[in-house]
Amino acid sequence: MDIEKQIAYWRDSAEEDIVAARRNIEIGLIRHGLFWAHLALEKILKAHVAKETRAIPPYIHNLVRLARIANVPLSEDREEFLRQFDVYQMFARYPGSSHVSIDPYVAKRNLEAAEEALQWLRQILDSPEQ
Repeated sequence: MDIEKQIAYWRDSAEEDIVAARRNIEIGLIRHGLFWAHLALEKILKAHVAKETRAIPPYIHNLVRLARIANVPLSEDREEFLRQFDVYQMFARYPGSSHVSIDPYVAKRNLEAAEEALQWLRQILDSPEQ
């Protein structure tokens, strides 16, 4: 298995998904947009998992769990953000499973926070120390 190809796949796929998130939210498909934003974060974390473990990432969606497997250093705020953002993957798959705001303003703020987290995760993924 070529681990560098795995890392590149997850990183590049995350970039595509955040574009899909942005476009969906722009046209009012908020539930879909937030799902794609979650998927982008999930995939960049899976790139970290592949880099850290030198193996294919597990088939899970929990952002905090992925960050822990990858040994990504999380502040309390970042961990709480990831924990709260997990609701969007559940909401998209199982719409009645939880109460989620689909207000366009809130969605845009959450998208911006996801984009910031994605950028941070990309930076540490690309750093030689990680």
